Amino acid sequence: MENIIKNMTLEEKVGQLFLAHCPDEGAEELVERLHLGGLLLFARHFEKKNKETVLEFTKSCGKRAKTPLLFAADEEGGTVVRISKFPQYRAEPFKSPKDIFAEGGFDAVKAESEEKAELLLSMGINYDLAPVCDYTADEEKYIAKRSFGHTPKMCAEFIKTSVSAMVGRGLCTSLKHFPGYGGNSDTHYGMSTDVRGLSEFESADLLPFEAGIKAGAQSVMVSHNIVNCFDPEYPASLSRPIHEYLREKMGFDGVIITDSLTMNAIRQFTNGADPCVRALLCGNDMIITSLFEEGYNCILNAVRNGAVPEERLDSAVRRILEMKSAIGLDIRADL
Repeated sequence: MENIIKNMTLEEKVGQLFLAHCPDEGAEELVERLHLGGLLLFARHFEKKNKETVLEFTKSCGKRAKTPLLFAADEEGGTVVRISKFPQYRAEPFKSPKDIFAEGGFDAVKAESEEKAELLLSMGINYDLAPVCDYTADEEKYIAKRSFGHTPKMCAEFIKTSVSAMVGRGLCTSLKHFPGYGGNSDTHYGMSTDVRGLSEFESADLLPFEAGIKAGAQSVMVSHNIVNCFDPEYPASLSRPIHEYLREKMGFDGVIITDSLTMNAIRQFTNGADPCVRALLCGNDMIITSLFEEGYNCILNAVRNGAVPEERLDSAVRRILEMKSAIGLDIRADL
């Protein structure tokens, strides 16, 4: 891997950092020009297609990429299904974690996770931004419909089962949203501050993440909540202490990825300034954003002027390439 990174241009390395919101047109050109690490697809990219045409798209983009691409979607089950909501892909949408478990326990969770992996991979979608590790006992809270719920230990067992099944099929997974949403409000619309103590996180919220890491999850997605017990100044996705805890205390050495940095919580926090340099410096390896060209240029300039050490960039790229290689993508120095 070191030889591969050594032979990459600075532009190629910076491009690998971005899991870009897939544009409606021109994706192939952007993949080639910006050397993107991957594309994040949404429901609109699947609605008027079918399995065959989605596969044609992912192959077409892949042909333009010097380094193999990640193709990602949020296929959690329940309220967040980008693909199975359309009948040309599945007779009915994948059920929520709660509903799957209610129907058939952890055996059903395993079976549904395996089927999910097989469906996505059949179209070249190799990265599911799932499962949801967030735990809350309050069914009225924002994250409750997406969470397995029950108890923290049962939620951890769900994560272990789901991750093991998807990783076993060769699908890349992402544990989200670290360090746990709890009862906080939706950061798609604005900032949320979590005032709970560290002991509550360690006895409840972090248990599913620990289980997912042990089960082999390749990445962890960080939330945009300000979590006072870790860092009262920065949202988790831009917080160095949050990332240090995940690395040092929890021993995670895979890819840390932001939630989308174009969500309103971050836009409000930065007053519109590009957050990508901060995201890289605080410990993220990969960045989700719709403003990927702006972020690419900001990081490229920051490395050139010394604001971002190239060693930090290289360590992020190394993890991204190792994750791609682990799911069978052909990372070679001669590509």
